[in-house]
Amino acid sequence: MRLAKVIGTVVATRKEESLTGLRLLVIDEIDPRSEQPKNNCLIAVDNMGAGAGDTVLWVQGGAARVISDVHRYAPIDVAIVGIVDTVDVHE
Repeated sequence: MRLAKVIGTVVATRKEESLTGLRLLVIDEIDPRSEQPKNNCLIAVDNMGAGAGDTVLWVQGGAARVISDVHRYAPIDVAIVGIVDTVDVHE
């Protein structure tokens, strides 16, 4: 899992049928130590109800495809799996 900030939304009226009903957000990966953006923007499926400015946990690849049985065969590569309250890094 990695951290990111939600920076936008995606609206696609025409898309693969298996993506219908899925909410798509633009996320920017952040460094856990500084919470600064890494300029690695991605489009992620959101089942958690994240909003603009939220810090989120995200997964990629096979882990992203198992977010729900309904969408198991949808072409999903990135998914939000949690909304973060705080991050504490002890060095």
